[in-house]
Amino acid sequence: MPTAVILLSGGLDSATTAAIALGHGYQLIALSFRYGQRHERELGAAQKIAQALGIKEHFITDVNLSQWGGSSLTDKSLALPQDGVQPGVIPSTYVPGRNTVFIAIALSLAEAKNAEAIYLGINAVDYSGYPDCRPEYLAAYQQLANLSSKVGTEGKAIQLIAPLIKDSKVDIVRRAVDLGVPIELTWSCYGGEEEPCGLCDACRIRDRALIEAGYPELATRVGKNRILRP
Repeated sequence: MPTAVILLSGGLDSATTAAIALGHGYQLIALSFRYGQRHERELGAAQKIAQALGIKEHFITDVNLSQWGGSSLTDKSLALPQDGVQPGVIPSTYVPGRNTVFIAIALSLAEAKNAEAIYLGINAVDYSGYPDCRPEYLAAYQQLANLSSKVGTEGKAIQLIAPLIKDSKVDIVRRAVDLGVPIELTWSCYGGEEEPCGLCDACRIRDRALIEAGYPELATRVGKNRILRP
């Protein structure tokens, strides 16, 4: 059975991507990061999802991106935005270089484990404007992966696969339900409280999609009067 690495954040997109990869016939190795984020709720979610999907090998790696700040996700002195996604504006939740660092480490893991592919839950449609979630970013990184590894020079480059990159969030919810993804175990909220805030960009995008897809019972209870606003 071929092997692939899944970047598992604990959110809906990465969990759905993991289920897709399993459906493609891959044995998965999960990789999550403790990168200095505000909370570890998402890491707990990633562990539960990996267990629910039968992923036996799960690495949680420390890469402290909070040392130099630059993002409201890693610097608690910065307020999390609650005004909704603004077109053409990259929000303060963007973490400089995060995906670039994560994929580099995933490539190292994949080559060490003889994995053929890396599955990524990045999305360029219903997202917060992050530049490292775009198809052109992924295509450029694939070229780097081809050039930077032993397997690449041997003509067996590790493939970067992002099956959700052109899907809407509603489409992702529907795929998750069809694949039996445990949506109730996923965590998207930028806050680390007992319950999702229902107000941050991640909650708004997620909850609006759940409601539009016909699954309002899975949407956040808190702040429900505001989640339908973009």
